[in-house]
Amino acid sequence: MKTLDVAAVRAFALTAELQSFTRAADVLGTTQSAISLKLRRLEQQLGRRLLERTPRQVRLSAEGLVFLEAARELVAAHDRATAAFEVEPRRLAIGISQQLVGGELPALLRQLKDRDPALLIELRIAGTRELMQAYEQGEIDAALVLRPDDGRKRGRAVFAQSFSWFALPGWTPYAGQPLPLATQGESCRIRTMAVRALDKSGIAWSEVFIGKGGAAVGAAAAAGLAVALLAKSTAPVATVDVASNLALPPIPDQEVMLYSALNDSRSRDALRILTMAFR
Repeated sequence: MKTLDVAAVRAFALTAELQSFTRAADVLGTTQSAISLKLRRLEQQLGRRLLERTPRQVRLSAEGLVFLEAARELVAAHDRATAAFEVEPRRLAIGISQQLVGGELPALLRQLKDRDPALLIELRIAGTRELMQAYEQGEIDAALVLRPDDGRKRGRAVFAQSFSWFALPGWTPYAGQPLPLATQGESCRIRTMAVRALDKSGIAWSEVFIGKGGAAVGAAAAAGLAVALLAKSTAPVATVDVASNLALPPIPDQEVMLYSALNDSRSRDALRILTMAFR
């Protein structure tokens, strides 16, 4: 009977869910090379190839797909066992900018819950302005947001988010017509950044879709309705970066800030996982 390395199994499950060695390494507080080594040894032990690796993508093999659910169960059972005597309930209210949320959210929530089963997570997804107001009024314990325009300095810069223009592969606007845009409406700073860049470049545009949240705007791009300015990490898989093909202006990276006054170990661990998963 084979005894599996739980740390290696955890690394496999997280890499499969985030589709990235780098992001899995960030969440686990280790290096990409260490993750790769663990996974190679796990594959050797099982005699199965679990992941298909390419320069641009990490995806499950057929055998990896079969193993994934069992891997999740093993990791969850291990974490429940190690936390058996740490059952004090803890509520953690977190606000995350809607510009940052993409397909990684289910994996992130599973990782947080597996690491601390007694942790009650209250998640709020909204715009930066709304989240900062909620944080300052004590409604949430932490906020992960794009740097506010008013220059608040109490937060900590944790990473820079890259933005670009996304649409369906092969999508082009009708000749002679303004560039159709999907945005979150006039109150959104990303919309402001988008239209300023287009105006400065002399590109005519027309707002054809308004949605609340990056997921809604991304869905409009994926439906072929428009082009959308999105964080590269949250763009729908059905879309591609069309900035070069359509000669659209480059967009500067946006600094992401973490605001929190929490200093207990459980909260710090949860916020570390949260931050690293979005990097």
